[in-house]
Amino acid sequence: MTDMTSNPPRVRSRQARRRGLEFQLYFALIFALALPFATLRWMREVVQYRTLDLRGPLARAWAEADRTTPLIFSA
Repeated sequence: MTDMTSNPPRVRSRQARRRGLEFQLYFALIFALALPFATLRWMREVVQYRTLDLRGPLARAWAEADRTTPLIFSA
């Protein structure tokens, strides 16, 4: 009998799937559309908080595309 407590079998997560060309295309489009809005929001917060110690516009747009694109493919 196999002892599964010390070496459990690997379970494939949904995030580990290979992202295809269609996913990358949608991601790039959403990223390009989110970039101007993320830049404006970042500039507003820089003026409001008077600091550059914030996530930049590229990171914000990337996060937005990373949140939105899987929602399209989950439907």
